[in-house]
Amino acid sequence: MTGDAASELARRLARDAEAVCRHYLSNGRRKGRYWTVGDVRNTPGRSMFVRLSGPESGPGAAGHWRDAASAEFGDLLDVIRESCGFTHFRDVANEARRFLSLPRPEPEPEPNRLRSRKSPAPLGSPEASRRLFGVSRSIAGTLVEAYLRNRGITALHETGGLRFHPRCYYRPDDHSATETWPAMIAAVTDLCGHLTGAHRTWLDPGGFNETTLGKAPIDAPKRAMGDLLGHAVRFGVAGEVMAAGEGIETMLSLRCVLPTMPMVAALSAAHLSAILFPETLRRLYIARDDDPAGDGAMATLINRGQEAGIEVIVLSPRLGDFNEDLRLLGIDALRAASRVQIAAQDIAPLY
Repeated sequence: MTGDAASELARRLARDAEAVCRHYLSNGRRKGRYWTVGDVRNTPGRSMFVRLSGPESGPGAAGHWRDAASAEFGDLLDVIRESCGFTHFRDVANEARRFLSLPRPEPEPEPNRLRSRKSPAPLGSPEASRRLFGVSRSIAGTLVEAYLRNRGITALHETGGLRFHPRCYYRPDDHSATETWPAMIAAVTDLCGHLTGAHRTWLDPGGFNETTLGKAPIDAPKRAMGDLLGHAVRFGVAGEVMAAGEGIETMLSLRCVLPTMPMVAALSAAHLSAILFPETLRRLYIARDDDPAGDGAMATLINRGQEAGIEVIVLSPRLGDFNEDLRLLGIDALRAASRVQIAAQDIAPLY
């Protein structure tokens, strides 16, 4: 595709910028002359602003956007690329034409910088993670939302990093046939919000029971892929204060009683001990799991935090983890137990 053709697509999208935003940035909302959302990957929030009106080109053009948190910027073609998880411009252009109800052009040679043949991404790679996340959809009204609510988790704000895939591949081992199960797909991102990996939790389509807690009845219902070291599944944007723990369900349970605190799930004890700290971080809460691996991760993270000049406070569950506390003891007990462990200066803005 020529540069002129790409510019024409961008202009056509900008003429109906609000409809584009409602479709691809559905977790946002209109605010005056702008559409606000968490980021270009459709995460809930308010740091990204898309102009809904303005000239066709130049400063202040309709469809132009900027993310105040990450300093990213672009046009509506970039919105389609990032929100859909596309990696090749041909796919972006085809999706834009589909949205605009335009016919596809006759095939033509692409410039060298865009020429690429769609090929399978290496298994377990960051590219495979991006494609999987890109073809998954919002958790609203899906089995993922039911799974989390059945585990007592009702605070589902800022969960744009979680998606639902109705038929996610699962292979028990190299000698077994591939199966498909519904799954919760979680984006693993770096400190700048770039997707580096994905975590899959395969779910039982039959619903929740106390034995599997809603996970699929398979040997390994949770697996991660991509570049994980130092990165995490993120809920909220970390500033001076952040909480970190292992599991997604653990951190979402804690968020039910600390709803405004940014949190990250590192997915395992080993990866928790290696999370990267935001430059702005001044106080880190460690949501420990009550087991030997959790204790080891806690000790390592305390040492790393202290060396970095970060105040570290440990949050301990009464049972095995905070989701057990939430499910078995109730939200009032979890709120009371967490309140006495939080620094006094953090209590007012969090409750």
